[in-house]
Amino acid sequence: MDVPPLLRLDDRTTVLPIIHGSGQFAWLTRRFLLEHPFDCVAVPLPESFREPVEQGVLELPRPSIVIQRPLPSFESIFEHDGEIDDEEESPDEIPASYVPIDPCQGVIMALRAAMGEHIPRAFIDLETNHFQPFSTVMPDPYAVRHVKVEKFAAAVLPSIPRPSDEHTRERIAYMAARLAELNQRHEQTLLVTSVMEWPWIREAYRLLREGRGRELDTFEHDNVDVARLHSVDPRTLLFLFGEIPFITSLYERARADLEDDENLQIDGVKELLIAGKEKYVAEFGNRARNVTPLLLSKCLKYIRNLSLMNRRMTPDMVTIVTACQQILGDQYALHIAESANRYEHSQPEQGTPVTLGIDQARLPDGEIVSLVNRLPGPPLTWQTISLQRRPTTDEKHRWEYSWNPYSQCSYPPEDERIEMLRNRVCERAQAIMGQDLARTEKFTTSVKDGIDIRDTLRHWYEKEIYVKVIPPSRGQLDACIMLFDSPADPRDYPWRTTWFAEHEWESTLAFFASDFTREMVGPGIGLGSYGGAMFLYPPVPIKDIWLDRRLDFTETLEERLIAAACMHSRGKQIAMMSPLPPGRGWRRLARKYKKQLVHVSMSSFSDQEVKQLRMVHVLNGSEVRSYAADFIRKA
Repeated sequence: MDVPPLLRLDDRTTVLPIIHGSGQFAWLTRRFLLEHPFDCVAVPLPESFREPVEQGVLELPRPSIVIQRPLPSFESIFEHDGEIDDEEESPDEIPASYVPIDPCQGVIMALRAAMGEHIPRAFIDLETNHFQPFSTVMPDPYAVRHVKVEKFAAAVLPSIPRPSDEHTRERIAYMAARLAELNQRHEQTLLVTSVMEWPWIREAYRLLREGRGRELDTFEHDNVDVARLHSVDPRTLLFLFGEIPFITSLYERARADLEDDENLQIDGVKELLIAGKEKYVAEFGNRARNVTPLLLSKCLKYIRNLSLMNRRMTPDMVTIVTACQQILGDQYALHIAESANRYEHSQPEQGTPVTLGIDQARLPDGEIVSLVNRLPGPPLTWQTISLQRRPTTDEKHRWEYSWNPYSQCSYPPEDERIEMLRNRVCERAQAIMGQDLARTEKFTTSVKDGIDIRDTLRHWYEKEIYVKVIPPSRGQLDACIMLFDSPADPRDYPWRTTWFAEHEWESTLAFFASDFTREMVGPGIGLGSYGGAMFLYPPVPIKDIWLDRRLDFTETLEERLIAAACMHSRGKQIAMMSPLPPGRGWRRLARKYKKQLVHVSMSSFSDQEVKQLRMVHVLNGSEVRSYAADFIRKA
């Protein structure tokens, strides 16, 4: 046996110290067990847990939980002629103990590998009615990838406190006595236990060999209830697993497909971001932001920095969701949170599963009990992240049913943002119109609008400097067209209307958009998506362009907007923002009205801004404006 001396209690017994609830240590446990010839695997669990735990291991990758309820004892309830002793805990206050059947739990992995190799298993912990966990803050388990397990255990040894309670010391002494008993029946025994208990089991085992420890028959077991195996509600697996459920499912997928799972702790975060992107794009479609590789790399960099600030090598779920929220917004972060909590190998169960919470559970009979983990990992800190939730299907149906079709209005903050975009488009179109009139002349007394390097080099032989002269643009831009989706499919944009200005700073707006009644985001709040829009500013009263028979000669939605803008514009130029320059047909249509289209590329604006401005919320009355901000979600 090439086991390091630090991990050996004697020639027949080896202890593998691990951190519970770590996928990295579960991977290390499996590799350690398969690389060395052990004929017995011992785990720090009582014998009463053997049957349900091994049954749960056989049902993996479907997760489950083994719960043992505390039994009331006469001594803990009644003392002194039936009076309740306030210093003792009542049976209702004693938490139930449980064992998570978690694929990323090192002890479960040891049992799983031993059962697969037909190696005998020993459950060597003391039967206790009231279990008291023994854990503390530990280094990030990711370090064990680069440091051997014996060096990792030796490095944390000075920081491991001695057990302060009698309950833990009793358990440790009993496990040492059980190891001594197994030593007489097996050639090589492996104990997989917490790094917190490892040095004290080693000490108790040494005292036992020196004749100063407690013998096995001196211990007394508590009367305990039967441990029962339960399925777990898939929505609450985050409270069961030591790792993120998505990362846990990747470990199981790698196990099933015989893939390399050594780097899943980090590569799984990248795969999580990609999975969240796919679901995000599937929900929002063309309204979704472009989640480019550059933005994903910024998310990963943000995750790394937050992890280092928290003194961690691997990120937790709060770190991942927070970074995605800051880089790509609430909705992408919401999909990341949902994807992170999804475990692909969950299977529908017959009956009612256990619903887990923070240190508590709702049992199949509806009773809520407190829980304590018999395989406790490092202490967890639960934090709150504010994300705007997605409405349920029932809520959408209820809001759609109560919609009043005779009372509709816009959302003022969106009106302000779209008008600001119109101003910027017109300003850039004005600049483009001025550049078309630019000329160059020889430098005399002023550099005018700057030195023209190209003409200066062209006339270098003259030894003269040429400067730019950009005259002020003439005319006004009172019409602006924005084409967000071109060519537009009429089936995708059935809602076509003309809105008139409520204030002096608003434009007369004609647009085509998706049907807002198909996506209700709040009570009296519908969401559509602009396909194209036409703005007339200063606002003027016009006939609805979608009912105006003078425009019936147009064939497409875009042509109708262009024709309407040319018909109602007072200037000779019309600003147009679109992904591509206007084609010959559109320019011919503008010349019919003696107009000129000034193209402004959509790529000159932020993609995130354009995606957000395409969203148009329709409110079922002006009174909805008072609470609309609580339901409106950004893309």
